[in-house]
Amino acid sequence: MELQALLAHETALPSIPRVVALLMHELDQEEPDLRKVSQLISTDPALTARLLQLANSAFFQLSRRINGVAEALALLGLNHVRTLVSAAAVGGAFRTVTGINLQQFWRYSLDTAKVSRTLASVVRQNPSAAFTAGLVHAVGELVMHIGMPREMALLNMEHPPLDLKRAKTERRHLGYCYAQVSAGFARQWQFPPAIVDALEYQIAPFDNDVYEPLAGVIHLAAWRIRAKEAGFTERELAVSFPDTVGLALELDIDMVLQQDPIDWTSAHEVGAFS
Repeated sequence: MELQALLAHETALPSIPRVVALLMHELDQEEPDLRKVSQLISTDPALTARLLQLANSAFFQLSRRINGVAEALALLGLNHVRTLVSAAAVGGAFRTVTGINLQQFWRYSLDTAKVSRTLASVVRQNPSAAFTAGLVHAVGELVMHIGMPREMALLNMEHPPLDLKRAKTERRHLGYCYAQVSAGFARQWQFPPAIVDALEYQIAPFDNDVYEPLAGVIHLAAWRIRAKEAGFTERELAVSFPDTVGLALELDIDMVLQQDPIDWTSAHEVGAFS
């Protein structure tokens, strides 16, 4: 399928069932805890995307774009959130995606967001924008699996979805990869330009005279978490480290590894899918 054809279809991204259930419980309270609501939404790429899409829509006519969940909540209020969560509960919350281990994918996405946020602070980029970009950077992979499952099944046999060589494999076979799909939807959702650019250039942030520091942050964070999911040894980490990106951001491998979160996402956080 061509990229534009894929982007033309509004895809219902699945949300994490446990997060939706906890949100519904919290929002049903007489006085919901806004901080807890914000924290829960921030663990779910699909809900985060929907919330920021609404906050950045033309309806609110804002002079600037919203970068993160906390800002969006302050603007929208809880009634809009209740509507979004209810839609997730009856829509894509319990959906499966052929070829994707959703529990692993959500864990990977949240851990990438956590590392993106800490790396952004080190290189003086916007931590909130970095967290959001890290959280949704690979939603294009879900869209591709939903939209063209047979093609993705063939690619999965060559390199699984979270393999470090995945983007190259997709580009070779399709002419584009999950990064362009993620950026395409973020652009349609009217995300801030900095986040759209970070998603667009995350695979090669400093190629072709492009200099996108936030894209470099996402690139390094995704490398770290994909390597973690693959169980890389110290030698494999050293060999695979994207040193060109690190050099541009003045970050060596030790500095990147030092940003590992103390709270790696657990299976309990993302819930069970059975």
